[in-house]
Amino acid sequence: MNPRLVVVSLWAENVSAMVHFYRDVVGLSLSEHHHDPPHFDLGGPSLVILKGKPLKPQHPEPDRFPILAFAVEDVDMETDRLLTNGIELPWGVEAGPGARYVMFNDPGGNLIEYVEFQ
Repeated sequence: MNPRLVVVSLWAENVSAMVHFYRDVVGLSLSEHHHDPPHFDLGGPSLVILKGKPLKPQHPEPDRFPILAFAVEDVDMETDRLLTNGIELPWGVEAGPGARYVMFNDPGGNLIEYVEFQ
């Protein structure tokens, strides 16, 4: 049996700010059958926002992890949308072998990445 991912949960002190962010900035759809806690459709798995205080990683290696990454078709277009919504991009758009990406924090302080595979 191959296990498959079904839920990713993130803690947030301000759940409504996180709902706004993931619905209106990132563009995820809220699942209609889940209201508390809010569930977002990830095309199979769900992203669940839980009330609570996120803990910062202790001495992570590498230092930009843990991260939740989303594949996007156009990282420049998504970067423009983030900037329009006042989201800080601490490292700007970066490139690596076969991909361009941008990292930023959601309102709960979780590190998020948009990656455009080339």
